[in-house]
Amino acid sequence: MDHTMQLTEEQQAILDGAQGETMARVMETLVRYGEIFGATKMVPVTSQYNHLVTSFGLKALTPVYDLMNQLIETGATSKQRFSADPRPLDPNVPSNFIQNIVFKKFMYSKQDFYEGQLHKLGLMEKDAFTCACYMDEVGNTPAEGEVLSWSESSAVVYANSVLGARCNRNSGIIDLMGSVVGYVPYFGLLTDEGRKADWIVEVRTTKRPEAQLLGSAIGMKVMEDVPYIVGLDRWLGELDEDARTYLKDFGAATASNGAVGLYHVEGITPEAVRQGRGLVKPGARTYVVDDAELQRVYDSYPVVWKKRDARPKLCFMGCPHMSLNQLVTWTERIEQARRHRLQRLQQVVSVVRSGIPADAEALVEAVYNDVRPELHDGAVRSVNAQLRYAFDEGILQENR
Repeated sequence: MDHTMQLTEEQQAILDGAQGETMARVMETLVRYGEIFGATKMVPVTSQYNHLVTSFGLKALTPVYDLMNQLIETGATSKQRFSADPRPLDPNVPSNFIQNIVFKKFMYSKQDFYEGQLHKLGLMEKDAFTCACYMDEVGNTPAEGEVLSWSESSAVVYANSVLGARCNRNSGIIDLMGSVVGYVPYFGLLTDEGRKADWIVEVRTTKRPEAQLLGSAIGMKVMEDVPYIVGLDRWLGELDEDARTYLKDFGAATASNGAVGLYHVEGITPEAVRQGRGLVKPGARTYVVDDAELQRVYDSYPVVWKKRDARPKLCFMGCPHMSLNQLVTWTERIEQARRHRLQRLQQVVSVVRSGIPADAEALVEAVYNDVRPELHDGAVRSVNAQLRYAFDEGILQENR
């Protein structure tokens, strides 16, 4: 193929077919992808593990399964083991007979087959399914400065911002291709210039702003730009476990309600601690977030229920997956509310808490059973992601 990107001898050899036709096509895809965004070279992926966003075996994804088979059959598997986003279904989540039929027999009928492909391609372990792969319990926490090939938006923004790793907001499958070939195009958030801030966001609230609401406000304002946030350190203090949990939820909102792939928090995030306002571009715009602005954003959210006065059946918590301290905190809150409701003889809405699987679940069990044996809140602990359930239920409703 004709290209303008400057490739090393090894990279050019892969493109020319030295490692087989499949690897040549993977490299060609990444070169074309990079050139669209002005990349002039490829750089090595340096993290120990990768993370994939595509984790659900939808019947309609036949081209994906065909691609995976081709990679497996030709030995073009991932150079890194990887985690993946949450499974679409969890037997712990309450569901009725019709939902089980639709989800298991029609929508996600290829789930077991696809998970088998993921294992052959390099899945870290059988339960390595989470949108919060960077948590210590998962073991996929990149180091500062490492180059990644991820695409899950909430994980990308956390890795870039809180951990100081370097990763673009890639698309699904591109994440796998970067891991297979071992290189990604050098542009955007991989570059020093691309990590400088286009906005200064001044947080002037009278109390600690709710993480998702502040993230939504900033995301909708700056969209894909990089914000440098001042005033939030007043409420977060230092980058401890509580602050990381806050920034997990905050960043996910900036990435989903906007398209933020990186933010800096003055006095908190690693690059902001070292470089301070040297990270801000000349002529950066300013956005002030005060109590009134957060209320405006809150009031702008639509009510999407068909029946506005309907009684909720399920309450989902945890997207991205809850951290361990969030699981403990919400357990205590739910237990307190349950006791209050029972005293008043009122029904409690069923609750599903979403947390990471495997080791995290064992840790949670230890905390609940050994440290807080008096807590029996009746809520379900799930490894699903709440938005996935909402997506499934929405499709089901539309087809009734």
